[in-house]
Amino acid sequence: MITASVADFREAARRRLPHFLFEYIDGGSYAEATLRRNISDLAEIALRQRVLRDVSQLDMSTELFGQRLAMPVALAPIGLAGLNARRGECQAVRAAERAGVPFTLSTVGACSLSEVTRAASRPFWFQLYMVRDRGFVRDLLAQAAAANCAALVFTVDMPVPGARYRDYHSRLAGSPGLGGQVRRVAQVLRRPGWAWDVALNGRPMTLGNVAPVLKGKSGVEDFFAWMRDNFDPSIHWRDLDFIRAEWKGPLIIKGILDPEDAKQAAELGADGIVVSNHGGRQLDGVLSSARALPPIADAVGDRLTVLADGGVRSGLDVARLIALGAKGVLLGRAWAWALAAGGEAGVTRMLDIIAAELRIAMALTGTTRVDEIDRSILAMKD
Repeated sequence: MITASVADFREAARRRLPHFLFEYIDGGSYAEATLRRNISDLAEIALRQRVLRDVSQLDMSTELFGQRLAMPVALAPIGLAGLNARRGECQAVRAAERAGVPFTLSTVGACSLSEVTRAASRPFWFQLYMVRDRGFVRDLLAQAAAANCAALVFTVDMPVPGARYRDYHSRLAGSPGLGGQVRRVAQVLRRPGWAWDVALNGRPMTLGNVAPVLKGKSGVEDFFAWMRDNFDPSIHWRDLDFIRAEWKGPLIIKGILDPEDAKQAAELGADGIVVSNHGGRQLDGVLSSARALPPIADAVGDRLTVLADGGVRSGLDVARLIALGAKGVLLGRAWAWALAAGGEAGVTRMLDIIAAELRIAMALTGTTRVDEIDRSILAMKD
């Protein structure tokens, strides 16, 4: 099929991936109200078209955490996304480098830090979950430092995993034993292209960074059981002291939705935050990122770098979030779908589309540089 938009990549991914894997990437928690609001609230923000502004010289580049980027975009961390194509995170990091934007490797990605480091030619970002075993966390941070990761994205909105009904319906979760395995295998057999590319030729089918603690258990039920048992509900602001003691580079706290939490992050010395509701995958019913972002940017935008994610389906959405106060935007599902649809080339194509759409948004709102994108380009009601 022709892929001309992020929505096209989603449909291509739906056709290619086993049902349980597509539903994992695509779904949200509970009734998915926040997942839908992330998209609808952002899409409903009207842009203010301006004309006769001389936009012949557009510059989409920006700087984040000492890195010069071709556009104000990074690939967000997504667990299991590397299973969407053969050694998927390695393909994605190469596509990100080609586009001049950062790639963020998830703690629970399919490929390990060392494998992605070998595939990359420049430093990438690493995302960390806090788990009960601080020795394991310390070791991951040491690996990230050894890999010269350019930033650490510390996700704080997952002290416990959210309830995602789609994962139960698709048999990804809650179906232990032989019965669940048989149902998942049946779904895989309906997707022979994926089975050949990933299941057979993409081995080892493990989660690279947590494989050592899974101790040879590689089934999806083992992974979900490990998450439930090891994600740390006692996580607290004081844990930033532990992180800072082990990590000397830029620290970005992901999962901020409240201005008071944003102020706390600034006071404790974070270099950046990501305004995020985990793609609508944690607490359903919370604010969309688009609604949460402006008061947070107003509260701390002069003290640290504010990033945002959630509901981004186009370069126009990137412009909207920048206008609302973000300095950069993380793309999540967009790159996972593109990876499933076409591997490295798919992610490259998706980023080219985002860049072209952002360029158009800038030109038709009369802005020629990223730092000119602010709320003046929005036709917003008071």
